[in-house]
Parts: sequence; C-alpha cells; structure tokens
Amino acid sequence: MIRTLLPLLFLFSLAAAQAPSPFPASKPDKKLTAKLQELVKDFKGEYGIYVRHLKSGRTVEINADTMFPTASMIKVPIMAGIYNKIESGALKPDSILMFRDSLIYEGEDIVGTLKDSGRIALGKVIMLMITTSDNTGSLWCQSMAGTGTAINALMEQNGFAVTRVNSRTPGREAMRSQYGWGVTTPREMAELVVRIREGKLISPWASERMYRNLARIYWDGEALSEIPPYVHAASKQGAVNRSRSEVVLVNAPSGDYVFCVITKNQQDESWVNENEGYVLLRNVSRTLWQYFEPKSTWKAMEESQKYH
Repeated sequence: MIRTLLPLLFLFSLAAAQAPSPFPASKPDKKLTAKLQELVKDFKGEYGIYVRHLKSGRTVEINADTMFPTASMIKVPIMAGIYNKIESGALKPDSILMFRDSLIYEGEDIVGTLKDSGRIALGKVIMLMITTSDNTGSLWCQSMAGTGTAINALMEQNGFAVTRVNSRTPGREAMRSQYGWGVTTPREMAELVVRIREGKLISPWASERMYRNLARIYWDGEALSEIPPYVHAASKQGAVNRSRSEVVLVNAPSGDYVFCVITKNQQDESWVNENEGYVLLRNVSRTLWQYFEPKSTWKAMEESQKYH
C-alpha cells in the first residue's frame, strides 16, 4: 500500500508545483524599481511593495510575496464575503438590521454609536466598514458573512493563497498572535482590488458595488493625497502601531495602475502625519503618479497635510 501511495503523492506534489499562478506574469520595470528602492533604503522596519500598470503589464516587486499584517485592509475580503452572501440570496443589501450593544467594538465608530435596538440598512454598514473603516460594522459584517471561515474559503477559491482573516476564526489563533486581524501579501491585496475592478470577483454586479465603496474613502491623507482629487481611485488603508499600509487602484489617464505598500516591525509607532510609514505611503504614491503621468503638473498642497 505504501509503495502504491508514494508515486501518487509525488504526482500530486508535482502538479501543485506546476500549477499556474492566478496572477499575471511579472514584467519588471527596472527604472521604477530603482526609484522605489531609493525611497525605502533607510526605512527602519520591514516593507513590501507591489505595483502593476494594468495596460502595459509593467511591475515592481519588492518583498511582494512576503506575509504582512493587513490591519484594516482585511475589510476588503470581509466585504467580498458579504457580497458573496448577497449573491447567493442569503442576504439583501437593503435589509434593515437591528443593532445590539453586544456588537460594540470600542473606538471612534459610527455604527458603534447606534442605540441598542437601533436600525440600519445592511448596505450602509458595508459602506461605513470601507469608507470610514468602522470596526464595529466590520466585525458585524464578518459575522454575517459566515465568519472568517467562510471568507477564507472564498479567498482560497479565488486563488488567494495567503490572504486570510485571523480574528475570531478557529484554527487561526497562532496567525492572529503574529499578524493580528488578518494577513496578506502586497501582491495578493493589490490583485484582489484588480479582480474587483475587472468585475471578476463573485459577479460583475457585486464587483461594481464593491468598487464603488472602495472609491468613497474618508481616510485620504496618505497615498490618496498624492493623486489629483479629480482622478478616480479605489483604495483601502490599514494601520496599527508598528504597521502602516494602503492599497490603491488609480484610474489614471495613461491607464489604470495598482499598488500596495505594507510595513511591519516599524520602529516609528507614532500617530502623527510624519510617521515613517505614512511618509513612505505618500512618497510611493507621489512617485508613481509622476512616473505614469509625466505630463501632469498637479502637486499636492502643503495645507492638505496641515489640516488633515
């Protein structure tokens, strides 16, 4: 029996090793890579950067497949889990939900300020989860989506091997202790947003609704601040003490480009605009805009940071 199983196990392993990547092949842009490497050469911590210009296929990959904490970027997979439930008919976006005090996650949330037995539409909870990064609303959505177990299964079905919810998910306790709420890679988080942009996650309708939510971001002081306000962009941000992150897909005149920057083990744990992680997010975004749109004369105003 053992002799029979060994060849089969070898074939399965070989097939897995030869399985095609669910993501586009790399097409390194050496000039742009050098520019971004210059930005991180003195960074005090670990970092990952992934960039892809969708029209030309040019890429930058700096620790792009390294595992990083998602912080609030995990709300993109949670949103996908909710729309997967909606697509199946198990939930309706216009359903009126009843809020209970037991749902409150302490913080500056809008959903968490509702009175016990207060009512709110599911669509509004989803919007607040993404737009204002509402934690109470996000955990509520995570539960309604079938918990992290169902969300993680959806990610796996769509070819995302690393991106996972850890919090409140059986079997993910060790990963939670290391990465917090969720874990991903710069490549996977960026390509997840691309999948939504292309209408290929769950369904064209669900992808469109998700993309609209991602384009209504309140937290626009970092990467988004270095993109002209009249240029459409979809994004999600994440931040905890030792990690700052952002994923952005820019509908630029020269063609869409996506990028994701994530840090971990930062020495700078401050919560000021000049935090080293925040500065990196802005610098990368500015560099990409100027690189892909060299004819643009737009520049961010100093007041944008002063009053953010």
